[in-house]
Amino acid sequence: MDVGHHHEILLHPYVTEKTLTLMEKENKLVFIVNRNARKPDIKRAFEERYDVKVESVATMRMSDGKHAIIKFAEGYRAEDIGMRIGIF
Repeated sequence: MDVGHHHEILLHPYVTEKTLTLMEKENKLVFIVNRNARKPDIKRAFEERYDVKVESVATMRMSDGKHAIIKFAEGYRAEDIGMRIGIF
């Protein structure tokens, strides 16, 4: 299945105490994404939507959907991006 636009790929941030720790200590955000989205699609959608550089994307299928762990490139802080998108 072809998944196109940002809003079809990136559904919403996934925020828990554990994901907040990932954000602070490892420069990562966790998002719930479309189950059919591939890692390159997720990376491109996040970079285009939030005007950032993504170093890597890891995914996990969970009972509540597909989670993408997005690690940011040097010079981009997950905490800053989290504030911009309203996690805090």
